Amino acid sequence: MISLHGLTKEYPGGVRAVDALDLEIADGEFFALLGPSGCGKTTLLRTIAGLETATAGRVTIGGTEVTGLPPGRRDVAMVFQDYALFPHMDVTTNIAYPLRIRKVPRAEREAKAAETASRLSLSELLARRPGQLSGGQQQRVALARAIACHPRAFLFDEPLSNLDARMRLEARTFLKRLQRELAVTTVFVTHDQGEALAMADRIAVMSAGRIMQVGTPAEVFQRPANTFVASFIGSTPMNLLPGVVRDGALHVAGAVLPRPDGVADGEEVVYGLRPEYMDLAEGEHADGFAGKVSVVENLGTAYLVTLDCGEHLVQAVVPEDAEPAPGAAACAVPRHRRALVYRDGELVTP
Repeated sequence: MISLHGLTKEYPGGVRAVDALDLEIADGEFFALLGPSGCGKTTLLRTIAGLETATAGRVTIGGTEVTGLPPGRRDVAMVFQDYALFPHMDVTTNIAYPLRIRKVPRAEREAKAAETASRLSLSELLARRPGQLSGGQQQRVALARAIACHPRAFLFDEPLSNLDARMRLEARTFLKRLQRELAVTTVFVTHDQGEALAMADRIAVMSAGRIMQVGTPAEVFQRPANTFVASFIGSTPMNLLPGVVRDGALHVAGAVLPRPDGVADGEEVVYGLRPEYMDLAEGEHADGFAGKVSVVENLGTAYLVTLDCGEHLVQAVVPEDAEPAPGAAACAVPRHRRALVYRDGELVTP
């Protein structure tokens, strides 16, 4: 287990990259830190690793406080975005390097490197140097180096960002399978929601050094805790439309919708619904958003349709056989049971 208590990292000038975080990561869990660039996720990872010194708070790994310990004594392995392989060393030497630092005898560490390389399908590459490897092969060498020393935790800093789209899909499947086999606690930093949703057991969404929400991929996707998470999570942005409750109904973007539970007459709220939960229909509907088709984007197996509803744009995802024509009149009809309501930026829970 990795436990953070009031963890803070403040840089000169008063910039708090990590702001008094409390977090518990379970033993054997695949945990993703997700957020936009500059939100503090990499700084948090480096502070867990000991590569950054905490300004305040505590880091505990496996029940032992490690806040004041150097990286080499924390028994964690970090895989960097650029893999950080030694260009003058062959694959065997790169994999065995952490064992060399621990003064493991040469024959033993080379045998361990060969065994780990075999597990990751690297046996035929042991004599090559990093410059002779593809991006995917370099990534596996970095993983092998991390695995060889049997750490208590893996720390990944956007390890898939240098791979092309197809290789990223293959690599994330491989990584998840490997993590389950090893049952090692893994903290995975990414700005890619698809990676986090596909790979993690739980996700922490970060902004400005703070955690906005922690939950399973389903919880974070289906019930974002606030409008920041709602606007950040998902391959298509959530529709977030201002509205007001009046005369027992929710009035939003020209539509009159059922009054949500927990909201009184006169209150101003934000109505949230993912485009996937909007149905596109012809003509006007009393409980729908009427407008004209402004943009149609091909998603491969579906279309993302943007409706110009006057003061607001509303998006809906429609099947590939239901592509509307730009300029056509249409109505986005919400699936009300999927809708969320936010008050002062926070989710209203019935």
